[in-house]
Amino acid sequence: MQLNIPFMKYRMIATCVSAILLLISIGSVALNQLNWGLDFTGGTLVEVVYDGPVNPQAIRDQLEAAGFEGHVVQYFGSDRDILVRMPPQQALGERENARLGDRILESLRESSELGVELRRSEFVGPAIGEELRDQGGIGMLTALAVVMIYIAFRFQLKFAVGAVIALFHDVTITLGVFSLTRWDFDLTVLAALLAVIGYSLNDTIVVSDRIRENFRKIRRGEPSNIVDTSLNQTLGRTLVTSLTTLLVLFALFLLGGELIRGFAIGLIIGVIVGTYSSIYIAANVLLMLGITKDDLAIPVKEGADDPNLMDP
Repeated sequence: MQLNIPFMKYRMIATCVSAILLLISIGSVALNQLNWGLDFTGGTLVEVVYDGPVNPQAIRDQLEAAGFEGHVVQYFGSDRDILVRMPPQQALGERENARLGDRILESLRESSELGVELRRSEFVGPAIGEELRDQGGIGMLTALAVVMIYIAFRFQLKFAVGAVIALFHDVTITLGVFSLTRWDFDLTVLAALLAVIGYSLNDTIVVSDRIRENFRKIRRGEPSNIVDTSLNQTLGRTLVTSLTTLLVLFALFLLGGELIRGFAIGLIIGVIVGTYSSIYIAANVLLMLGITKDDLAIPVKEGADDPNLMDP
């Protein structure tokens, strides 16, 4: 049984809600910026395991007493696994900062009665972090440009504009959530944003294909009614795909550990926003641009109606 939900009846309300969310997100990113992870700012990451339970606050006090500044200490699994993130220390040179992981480990061992075992130690230089940040931004802009070109050839220019605006909407709101909550933005979150672009694009293409098909098939009806029909026909597929994807993502968020948590959070936000945008952004933009049946008419081959070229 096909639903008959009048989606486009509420499109102006959806437009206002999206505009407010975009303004909040852009304002937060501009003013608060993102809480860049060590992948982009540079610094040292040390993961250790203690022989017994430890208190992160005690470790913070130990590192402060040893002269380290700006560190982040948190559990990394059990109450014995500790992750230390340390930005570059201004008092140290580049060579000393590169060996900061050894100094952190030495300080932890000296100030604890428990045994401390090193799991991993990583160092990212500031120059490499800035390069990764710039390349990540260029990668997202390139993806949006390629998407617009593909959809313009695959469907029509108005569909391309709608799809790119929807993708911009999804990425911007996801960035806004990370900016407002001050969650770490690292390479795994950047990978999640690129995955959001792919997921949202796939959903938008399915909806766009049905809209194009119905514009050619339904002889009578207003563009908004044809869009509503198309959205209702694809709604079941959209919801099932989103829900099954979210089940996997919540499993990764709860059980995947600290390293993959940012990736899972980014995709959860992106899938929810992307499902909304495929209904109320891409289709809404088509109506704003004045999509008509003439835009999607199948072109007639030259000479197809010439009686002199017909077979006897």
